Amino acid sequence: MPTCGRLPTANAVAREIMLPVTDQSYADERAPTAPLPPELSAAAQRLFGDRLPLAVEYAEALATDGVVRGLIGPREAPRLWDRHLLNCASLTELVPSGASVVDVGSGAGLPGIVLAVIRPDRTVALVEPLARRAVFLSETVARLNLSRVTVVRARAEDSTGLFGSADVVTARAVAPLDRLTGWCLPLAKVGGRLLAVKGASAADEVALYRGAVHRLGGSEPVIRSCGADVLAVPTTVVEVVRSRAVEANRPAARDRRSGGRRTRG
Repeated sequence: MPTCGRLPTANAVAREIMLPVTDQSYADERAPTAPLPPELSAAAQRLFGDRLPLAVEYAEALATDGVVRGLIGPREAPRLWDRHLLNCASLTELVPSGASVVDVGSGAGLPGIVLAVIRPDRTVALVEPLARRAVFLSETVARLNLSRVTVVRARAEDSTGLFGSADVVTARAVAPLDRLTGWCLPLAKVGGRLLAVKGASAADEVALYRGAVHRLGGSEPVIRSCGADVLAVPTTVVEVVRSRAVEANRPAARDRRSGGRRTRG
């Protein structure tokens, strides 16, 4: 799968954010780490299986380079496992084996990298427009040896020509459901699905934007609860099936923020 845009070097990103990321020993000494809390080990083992060591390595990348480069907030590092990694891992129950996945506004790789870690047979494209995030994603994919994962530096709404036939499109804390549907459904095949990770606002968003979802070619939005038998707080996901092809929605310039994911990853 091709990569859009030329990624800057790590040194260029370091100059951009004014941090000495090339001094890895300095970063490792000062950055927090994210050990797996004992009380979460059973859930992590169940969700990641024999891929758990790779998930641990990804957690370390998030808690060190991710924090140093501003992709993860320092206060999020101690709770990476429950709020982020396990939260995203539970999504795997909605993603079939061998599925092609496009993760929109991938940020630090949540949930795209997590889905690829759990099932290496999945083909995953991480779509992220911001350079420093795209560089982190590329380096992390290489570090974890995720051979079926591609980083695409682009906006979702500009990527229709690259995809348009994914089995699943994922997004986590990117935008309200109406804009998200306009950006993401054109990247899925007819019959494919948008899985939007949401929080307490899920029911309100479905009620508010149901009509917009239908106009954009989506089915009736369904709220799913993932990991209910594993996690203390299940992951809330809004599922929308692409029921028909319609002309791609291109939001007004002031709203074109797909991929503008929150800095916590």
